[in-house]
Amino acid sequence: MKFQPDHAEGVNLIARHEPGRLWVAGRMHEGGVIVPWHGDVQPWPVDDVGALAPEHLDPLLALKPELVILGSGARLRFAAPRVLAGLMRARVGVETMDTAAACRTYNVLASERREVVAALIAAAR
Repeated sequence: MKFQPDHAEGVNLIARHEPGRLWVAGRMHEGGVIVPWHGDVQPWPVDDVGALAPEHLDPLLALKPELVILGSGARLRFAAPRVLAGLMRARVGVETMDTAAACRTYNVLASERREVVAALIAAAR
């Protein structure tokens, strides 16, 4: 899916998403990734929501976002509440949706200069 280009200076925006890949700031990334509103996109070694563990959220917490958008892959699947407890304790909001919807939602929030992080599990075909 190709998104409309938008130019918000200094903000990471997802330009394109397709199964297993996405483009941020002109660079292609494969597999799971963490996309902060600014700074470097990071690989995220999560390929299934069921495999998500609390320690997978540590890099998200280190970014100190106000909101995390969790992209759960090709279809909507929720993480176990115990996994998300650290975000809740840190008073970080979290929304879960399929990865395509997460990319779109992240772009809207990042364009509004919100301190948002997308944690995206690569969607399979």
